[in-house]
Amino acid sequence: MIRWVLWLIGGLVLGGVVHLTTILMMPRIATQDAYSRLSPVTPVNAFVPLPEPGADDPLVPFRDPAFAASVCRFDLGGGPLKLQAPVTQAYTSMSFYTRVGVPFYSINDRAAGRRSIELDLMTAAQRSQLPEEEDVTAADRLIVEAPTTAGLIVLRALATEPSLMPAVRDALTSARCGSQQ
Repeated sequence: MIRWVLWLIGGLVLGGVVHLTTILMMPRIATQDAYSRLSPVTPVNAFVPLPEPGADDPLVPFRDPAFAASVCRFDLGGGPLKLQAPVTQAYTSMSFYTRVGVPFYSINDRAAGRRSIELDLMTAAQRSQLPEEEDVTAADRLIVEAPTTAGLIVLRALATEPSLMPAVRDALTSARCGSQQ
């Protein structure tokens, strides 16, 4: 009887290990992640508005139809990026994801406290190369350190009424994602 209990416990432990390994490895080995689906339609270091969500949207499924969205596929290999996005009337947010979809930073219009969200995106190595005399902790300059050199930036804005969606989409078209030079 004890032998069967030990076999059962061993099987459960082995099954748990296999399950956890599969769950943790899936984002890294998936071939149709968000970055791969958006690569053909988004240039590097530029915001591109996403089309209105549909029932079978192949790019980004299950999006909220009350939000307009733009995506910037960033690459920090050429240097840091300067990001600027206008703040809309209701709600605006900017979220940062690594190449494999791990979120590493997010900011919204209330946290920005201005009429636009402005920040610099760079790797830790690029930040260490900033001149020492430059005040990088100034309140007027927000610096975000990316853990990887490639990833996605998703800009979302809420349209409180369906009739406001065109104005919100127009506001998102003025968002900028480019080099600091």
